Amino acid sequence: MATKTTLKEFESVFPKLEEDLLNWAKQYNLPQQYLEWYKKHTLINVLLHILLRSSTMFPAFCSPPHNPHHIFGANDEWQSLEVNAVGGKCNRGMSVPDSASLLVSRALTEEEYFQAATLGWLIELLQAFFLVSDDIMDSSITRRGKPCWYRQEGVGMVAINDAFMLESAIYTLLKKHFRSHPCYVDMLELFHEVTLQTELGQLCDLLTAPEDVVNLDNFSLEKYSFIVIYKTAYYSFYLPVALALQMLNIATPKNLKQAEDILIPMGEYFQVQDDYLDNFGLPEHIGKIGTDIMDNKCSWLVNQALKLATPEQRKILEEHYGRKDSAHEAEIKKLYNDMNLEKVYQDYEESSVASLKTKIDQIDESEGLKKEIFEVFLSKIYKRSK
Repeated sequence: MATKTTLKEFESVFPKLEEDLLNWAKQYNLPQQYLEWYKKHTLINVLLHILLRSSTMFPAFCSPPHNPHHIFGANDEWQSLEVNAVGGKCNRGMSVPDSASLLVSRALTEEEYFQAATLGWLIELLQAFFLVSDDIMDSSITRRGKPCWYRQEGVGMVAINDAFMLESAIYTLLKKHFRSHPCYVDMLELFHEVTLQTELGQLCDLLTAPEDVVNLDNFSLEKYSFIVIYKTAYYSFYLPVALALQMLNIATPKNLKQAEDILIPMGEYFQVQDDYLDNFGLPEHIGKIGTDIMDNKCSWLVNQALKLATPEQRKILEEHYGRKDSAHEAEIKKLYNDMNLEKVYQDYEESSVASLKTKIDQIDESEGLKKEIFEVFLSKIYKRSK
């Protein structure tokens, strides 16, 4: 019978991976003071950004922190980043061992669990790399009330190199633990491809909706779909399952295609949910105050409004969207209510979920793929309120 991993089990793998990375850095005779930077800042930064960002980006997969000192060990290291008792846990990485257990219909062996959890941590390294970079590109100031990594005292633009180090750690660990695996090259190519896909999504996002230039003519549902599919869906939904399939050596073209055909639209549905909750969700539920309107985001809601707007409503959008002022924001919120976008979203949700359930029911399990994986993913996000 399949088992679900716990945060404590998942965390228990990290010290070994940290040791691997420190040994990797030591072989180049990195001076001790810079080795300490790498350990205390770059590696701790992995979890700092996972914990801070995951609970706002993927709250359906999160809960309060288990024990932030479990991994970091020394209390002063964690306190030096001023993140005591802040954040949550994210199951993006944990979904690799969960998916692997579902695929084999039993608890994983100790060796299998270590392999699956290691792949999960590689996804979290990728996530941290993206977030450190995104904050710099977006000129973000804070994340959940704390300074972004590049704004931490003594960090600055060194954060750019920290981001590169986080990305390089993926391939260092992959080589150490999977070089003899029959799917090693496929894993390498998958990480490279998903990284490129995410960067393409980020490029489209940056050029479509710069915060300092409001041009609603740039927006379209086609661009929105491209952004969310490539910036979010591939690395957050498809990558964990694809890696589990590769780890178990059952990543057949058919299995991968079936997984992609379900997980990409599921990831798109998830991001539409996130956009909806940014405006209609309760701050005490979602853990943040929505800022998409003031930040000029190319969100699902504004694209629906543009599609449905009368000339008068279009004028309201042009005058008030993307302005850094609560009065302008209130006008857009009122317009969304007047246009009954909440009902538009509810109709979209039911249609999307019905389509996903149909696809899940039609999965061919003859080559080792299991419907239950997708049922579990969907159950976590359907009708979520945070």
